[in-house]
Amino acid sequence: MSKIVVALGGNAILSKDASAQAQMKAVKETAKELVNFIKNGDQLIITHGNGPQVGNLLLQQSAADSDENPAMPLDTCGAMTQGSIGYWFQNAMKAELLDSGIDKDVMAIVTQTIVDEDDPAFQNPSKPIGPFYKETEVENLKALHPDWQIIEDAGRGYRRVVPSPKPLEINEYRAIKKVVDAGIIPIVSGGGGIPVVRKANRLVGTEAVIDKDFSASKIAQLVDADKLIILTSAGGVYYNYGKPNQLELKEVGVDEIQKHIDANEFAKGSMMPKVKAAVSFVRNTGNPAVIGDLEDVKEIIRGEKGTTIVSEGVTATVK
Repeated sequence: MSKIVVALGGNAILSKDASAQAQMKAVKETAKELVNFIKNGDQLIITHGNGPQVGNLLLQQSAADSDENPAMPLDTCGAMTQGSIGYWFQNAMKAELLDSGIDKDVMAIVTQTIVDEDDPAFQNPSKPIGPFYKETEVENLKALHPDWQIIEDAGRGYRRVVPSPKPLEINEYRAIKKVVDAGIIPIVSGGGGIPVVRKANRLVGTEAVIDKDFSASKIAQLVDADKLIILTSAGGVYYNYGKPNQLELKEVGVDEIQKHIDANEFAKGSMMPKVKAAVSFVRNTGNPAVIGDLEDVKEIIRGEKGTTIVSEGVTATVK
């Protein structure tokens, strides 16, 4: 049995239709793919993003803000989306397991991620959240929300960005390990975990959204995972992505891909954090990490698709 941490993007759950029904449908389709890991005999740990969901929730909170019903802060909205998405995944995974003749427990765990209050990310917001906007909408948005910072997001449109500090600790990791050791499928660190800073014996929420890939890498290291798999909607890792000479990588060593990270060759809002998180896991454990498409789960399990990052000095092979 392999112990595998799978990280899913929030964009895979919410596309154009932000309704609960549409997101639950997307989660159900995702669960059908994830059950293949259990059929393969693997122990699965699931984590997911919440960028679109938490941004939308903030808009709803702002629209209803009043003295009698004040808007919730960003860390609390992160907890709310962690709960709702975890609830959807918990039910969807259990149903798919039973449909496959597998009686296995699934548990969503509210997870807090400890960050450094002096992390420079608090002065340099970089995490895209909420819906995509057209360039023609940006000027009006800045007038309506002068405190927002808005950037172009990897050619997909414009989005609000918030601070995204690096995870130092996963507060509940010991409990997560016990759940994993009991053979239960945990859904953890949703949205990267609720960002908190340590104040003596207290954990205090802070205004940020942690990148789920970095948290997934941290969790994978803490639970002694055999593999980290980051599933996207864009397939594996490419050199020269979007250019006529683009190449999709099949396998690459950490030292080689680090050179491309240092040269800023990956999109900051999408592929860069995934590659950095994968490299961190590989360097700290010696175990492989895979970045691939959610639709290719069966092929990823067989090692036929996705980009595998390994610790040895492997020269990149391309597909």
